Amino acid sequence: MRRSRIFSTLLLASLTRAGAEAFAQTAAAPPAPRREVADTYFGTVVADPYRWMEAPSSSNPEFLRWLQARNAHTRSVLDRIPARAELARRIRALDDAAVSVGSLEVQRGRWFYLKSEPGSEHRKLYVRRGPTGAERLLVDPASLSAPNGSHVAIDYHYPSPDGRYLAYGISPGGSEKSVVHLMDVPTGRVLPDSITRAQFPAISWAEDGRSFYYNRLSAAGDTNPAERYRNSRAYRHVVGRPVEEDEEMLGPGTAAGVPVGPDDFPTIVVPPHTPYAFALVFHGVKPELTLYTARRDALNGPRTTWRRVADVPDGVTSFAARGEDIFLLTHKDAPRFRIIRVKAGAPDLARADEVLPAGRAVVTRIGAAEDALYVQELEGGLARLRRIPYGAKTGTRIGLPFEGAIDGFVLDARRPGVVFRLQSWTRSPLWYAYDPAAKAVRDTRMVPRSPVDYSKIESVEAEAPSADGTMVPISIVYPRGIKLDGSHPTLLEGYGSYGITLDPYFDPALLAWLEQGGVYAVAHVRGGGEYGEEWHQAGKEATKPNTVADFIGCAEYLVRKGYTSPSRLSGTGTSAGGITIGRAITERPDLFRAAVPRVGVLNALRTEHEPGGPANIPEFGSTTTEAGFRALLAMDAVHNVKPGVRYPAVLLTAGIHDSRVEAWQPAKMAAALQAANPDGNPVLLRVDFDAGHGMGLTKSQRAAELADTYAFLLWQLGAAQVEAVP
Repeated sequence: MRRSRIFSTLLLASLTRAGAEAFAQTAAAPPAPRREVADTYFGTVVADPYRWMEAPSSSNPEFLRWLQARNAHTRSVLDRIPARAELARRIRALDDAAVSVGSLEVQRGRWFYLKSEPGSEHRKLYVRRGPTGAERLLVDPASLSAPNGSHVAIDYHYPSPDGRYLAYGISPGGSEKSVVHLMDVPTGRVLPDSITRAQFPAISWAEDGRSFYYNRLSAAGDTNPAERYRNSRAYRHVVGRPVEEDEEMLGPGTAAGVPVGPDDFPTIVVPPHTPYAFALVFHGVKPELTLYTARRDALNGPRTTWRRVADVPDGVTSFAARGEDIFLLTHKDAPRFRIIRVKAGAPDLARADEVLPAGRAVVTRIGAAEDALYVQELEGGLARLRRIPYGAKTGTRIGLPFEGAIDGFVLDARRPGVVFRLQSWTRSPLWYAYDPAAKAVRDTRMVPRSPVDYSKIESVEAEAPSADGTMVPISIVYPRGIKLDGSHPTLLEGYGSYGITLDPYFDPALLAWLEQGGVYAVAHVRGGGEYGEEWHQAGKEATKPNTVADFIGCAEYLVRKGYTSPSRLSGTGTSAGGITIGRAITERPDLFRAAVPRVGVLNALRTEHEPGGPANIPEFGSTTTEAGFRALLAMDAVHNVKPGVRYPAVLLTAGIHDSRVEAWQPAKMAAALQAANPDGNPVLLRVDFDAGHGMGLTKSQRAAELADTYAFLLWQLGAAQVEAVP
């Protein structure tokens, strides 16, 4: 830890100098013009003076100029914090300390994966024979460039069943506007096949390895952003055939017997080791899907006769198939989920066999291997792995090498066992394989353990009471041996939407924060899936205030237990987590000294008017109903900013190419906070003009954003008084 002690000493000295400066420039942020706009919802008038920001930036030069001016102001402030440059160097060094391997796909002994290497800006796509065979580079984004000079990133990859072909998506500037390319893997030759508008293609190769099914967005979105995610369709592409000739399989008004709405996402899945194909219809962000089946040899384009297996009221969120059996993961009558089995040829949920009954653990994922059904569970915030042999029920737990989270789950019905990636808050991710013959889990040795030293860092899982008495899980990561005297700069993160869980993960760069005596905590608030579908339902639409109350309860717990104090406490939330942190600081500005909403949903009342907004109505509600309006107004941070209130210092981030949460949402919040208290704490708006929602960032972009975040927080939390980690 010698390097860390030197780093901490230098950083704290620089923060002492920074703290002596007034940073007068923070008061000079360019204000946003206000224009009189108001809407009346069910008798309630809501003013919206920054509505002008919502026009697309490509046709809104005034907004673009204002963003540029605000970002320039932010840079003038953050770049004056002497510690910032050293933080950036430290973060990059930590990120470059080890090889990281993710997005693993295995087909016929070929292992395809994305790898981040020391010194490299981008994740590159490789293939190798088995986990330790000689690897071969397939796609290097550094060798590609977008027409406007933006960086490009690999969004996804899908190898064919025989491993000969590879479909992969490339997009520029973090936009996620992916284009599918095809490669002949043995030769490395990129084929002429190219499919645009493939942001969520869900590619599924046919058994012959010469064709695949995919979802494609509507061409109408190219000229009308409001139509970007509407009326998507499922197609079949044959390798070498012009994309214009791809056969439409599913879509609005396409296939009789498979209703598809304008905001639905249809796709077709063809699993191995079963004679059946499956049509899936996703209804926006709703976790429950509608599932159909048909024999593969009876597929006949839009004329295919599909048999319905499950609909939204059946609570099915995923499935696995093997032979004649369909295994369904459902929360109907089982808030923490259970697994049932039906016959593909005659699916009847009323006669389904129960394979795994509901229990204490939340069942989160299922997959069919040659030998058994493998099940991922969540218990006490930690992953569990279960094996259920075919024909059996319940099965047995598989012992894991250590307590943590599984974030990779690779298997198919043609081979036995499962490959998975395991990590924790303090242990780097490793790829393991379970061998059912040996009944053992082994390290694949695909990637070495990270040399980043977390030996003086520890974590604890605890519970904090919310306002209504509900006990909320909270994960806390901190330097071993710290005194619980309320003095530590603390960053509390929360999300709480879509039933998504914030699982333990190993982030080498987090050490740059912890080395300063910092504490990092995660509030597992309602709206997430930590305790199953009940936990999700307790933090959506009208119950969304529970999400915010849970976050506040976790913040109060950290103060009460002595980890921090309000003057040393900050909060953050990303994307839908912007609701959580945005409403927490507007509800309890006295509890936080600083906040960092990252590409956050902060103007929930207007979210449904974004291109992706209609798909989110099942989660947040719609202003077309009074109940939806009341719920959205309660979760809207912008409209809960009150004049004259001294809010915490805020650093908001936005990506100009963000197609999920557009830049006007954080921009409106920055404008509202500044107008409410122009002489208050700093309100900084950081805009990345070569990024989107955070996907596909280069290492330099990530290091720059983290350095800005940590420098801002250490400055605002007065961390110059914190002793270095011994």
